[in-house]
Amino acid sequence: MTDLIDEAKRCLQCKNPQCMKGCPVSTPIPEIIKLFLENDIDLAGKKLFRNNPLSVVCSLICPHEKNCMGHCILNKKSAPVKFHEIEHYISSFFLDKSKFYTLENRKYNVGIIGAGPAGISLAIILSYKGFKVSLIDSKEKIGGVLRYGIPSFRLPKTILDKILNAMTQLGIKFRPNTLIGTSITLDDMFNDGYDAIFIGTGVWKPNRIHIPGESLGNAHFAIDYLKSPDSYILGNRVVIIGAGNVAMDVARTILRNTHAAVDIIFNRGENDVTCDRIELKMSLIDGAKMHYYLNTVQILEDGIIVEEVIMEENDGEITYRNDPDSRFKIDADSVIIAIGQGPLSNIVKSTKDLEATNRGLIATTNHGVTSKKGVFAGGDVVTGAKTVVEAVAYTKIVADEIEKYCHSLDK
Repeated sequence: MTDLIDEAKRCLQCKNPQCMKGCPVSTPIPEIIKLFLENDIDLAGKKLFRNNPLSVVCSLICPHEKNCMGHCILNKKSAPVKFHEIEHYISSFFLDKSKFYTLENRKYNVGIIGAGPAGISLAIILSYKGFKVSLIDSKEKIGGVLRYGIPSFRLPKTILDKILNAMTQLGIKFRPNTLIGTSITLDDMFNDGYDAIFIGTGVWKPNRIHIPGESLGNAHFAIDYLKSPDSYILGNRVVIIGAGNVAMDVARTILRNTHAAVDIIFNRGENDVTCDRIELKMSLIDGAKMHYYLNTVQILEDGIIVEEVIMEENDGEITYRNDPDSRFKIDADSVIIAIGQGPLSNIVKSTKDLEATNRGLIATTNHGVTSKKGVFAGGDVVTGAKTVVEAVAYTKIVADEIEKYCHSLDK
C-alpha cells in the first residue's frame, strides 16, 4: 500500500492532464489520485464506477502503455505514473464494500443481448438512468470475452462475479443460456414489451486461413481453446498461427497449464505484430518462441508447412512476397489458429430490416443506431475486435441515444 501512495504522490496534478485525454473514457485521473491521497476512497471509487462500470477490469487489461501511461507528461523525464495500479485498488475496494440500490418508478424497458463488456456497461449505465434492464446471453455466466476469452491469470473471474452481484442489486435481470435469433427473435422481444433492444454479442466466429488441413483433429481455433482450455489434449509441441493478443493469451495459457513447447508463427516482422508489446514480451518470458516472416500453407497431422516471406523495398515502398521454393515443415502435435474473429449471423438472418456490413458486422450510425427502429448495437459486433475500454466508451454514447429514443416514444 505504501508503494501505491508513493506512486500517487508522483502525479503532477497537471492543469491540462494528457493522461485523461489518452483514456478513451476520459477517466478524471488527477481528481481520482487527489481523492485517494485525501483518504476519500469511497468517492474516488464511486466516480470511477459511474464513469466506467468496468473500471476494475480496465485497470488490469487495458493497454495502459498506449493510453494513460503513454500520455503521462512524466514520460519526458522519468517513468509515467502507474495509475492503473491505483485504479485497481480503488475499484476493487469499491466493489467489495458498496451497496447498490434499484431506482424506483423505472419506466422504459430495455433488452440487452450479449453480456460482454458492451452489454454489462450499458446495463449498468441505463439502470442508473432509471431504466428496466434485462441482460440476455447465450452462455451460462456474464462476461463474454472477459470470462471466456481472457485467461484467469490476466483477469480473475471472481471480479465478474462481483460485478454480477452489483448488477443484481441494481435490479438488472440476467437471463443465461439463451441464444437470440433462433427460438426467440427481436420481434418476439418487442412483442413482449421491450421499448428498445441493444445488440452487443461480440465476435465469436473464428476466422479461417483457408488452407488445407483446417478440419484435422489436431487443428483448433484460438477463441474456442480459450473458452475451455482443460478440454484440449495438445501434446508436447504446439504451433500458434497469428500474433495478436489472443495468440499471446493462448500461448501463455498453454505454457502455464501444460508442459508443451509453444512456437508462434507470424507472416510479418516483430514491428508488425498486432498484440500489445507487453503481451509479446511476457509471452517470450513465459517461454514462447517467435518465428517471423513465415507464411503457413498447410496444416498436417504432425505439424505445418510454411514458406518464407520476403520483404522487398523499391523506391521507398515496402512489399512482401511468399517464396514457395523455401517451403519446409515445422513439427507439432497441435496447431492453433489465432487470426481474429468475426460475428455470428443468427440475429441478422432472423431479423427483417437489420442491415449488416460486408464483414457481417451490424451496420450502425456513429451513435449505435441500426437500420431497424428501436434496435441499437455496439461493441465488437459493430466495430470489430477492439479493447474493453473502447467498447465502454462507445456504449456510453449509445446509452444517451437509447435514452433519447425512449423519451421520444412519449411524444
